[in-house]
Amino acid sequence: MTLTDKNPALILIDLQKGWEDTAHWGGNRNNPEAESVAISLLEMWRERNLPVFHVVHSSREADSRLHPDHPGFAMIDEITPLANEPVIVKEVNSAFIGTDLKERLDAQHINTLVIAGLTTNHCVSTSTRMAGNFGFEVYLISDATATFDRKGLNGETFEAELVHQTALASLNEEFANVVDSRTLAGLF
Repeated sequence: MTLTDKNPALILIDLQKGWEDTAHWGGNRNNPEAESVAISLLEMWRERNLPVFHVVHSSREADSRLHPDHPGFAMIDEITPLANEPVIVKEVNSAFIGTDLKERLDAQHINTLVIAGLTTNHCVSTSTRMAGNFGFEVYLISDATATFDRKGLNGETFEAELVHQTALASLNEEFANVVDSRTLAGLF
């Protein structure tokens, strides 16, 4: 059985312009190609007429780059949703809390998800964990995700690539199959 036979939904998380201000998010960011890889995934899904769901973060903090009144709330231009691609607006880290995403997936009898987006250790991780707990078969695309440096409890800096890799390692084989985009393409 190929991945196409499973009717997988592509879940694109928080691919918004607000992430372009890297200084605001902690400085150094890993994987500068994450959005390009996600765009390639979107093209692959559209070519196969498979379901796509766009998730955007709507921050409650007025000064956030992801607040609805800030220009950064907008999705990056290259992924403008088509009419048949729902946009799910969330206010917390999980794409499933306070949204109808699960109900939409269930209504379409979708049980396989492919997840990409920002940031690896926050909204991507939280949404992936919940998807796995709900019983979805999940593929998390390692090269279509990224994150930023994080400050540790003692003020030390954890570099973005380390944060990214440990987040992926924590999800792999527990909540998702973590694969890169090339491996995923081979499943079609």
